[in-house]
Amino acid sequence: DYKGQKLAEQIFQGIILVSAIIGFIYGYITEQFGWTVYIVMAGFALSCLLTLPPWPMYRRNPLRWLPVQELGTEEKKPADRKPKRHAKS
Repeated sequence: DYKGQKLAEQIFQGIILVSAIIGFIYGYITEQFGWTVYIVMAGFALSCLLTLPPWPMYRRNPLRWLPVQELGTEEKKPADRKPKRHAKS
């Protein structure tokens, strides 16, 4: 459902943003770029864990599909179609 996709995207972006800010600040204070990378990677892993599986919170608004139609009822024969008219140049 589209609302679940929107929620997953917001959670994903929020975790990435927060982990990037925390990682940058911590890496700047400790003067270790490696910690920045580790914290951002941990945020990425956490956001993947929370958003990639089909958790029930993302499936609250299922889409309604049209009912199945019989094959023979709505088919048109090729001869029944109107020929296309091409514009003259």
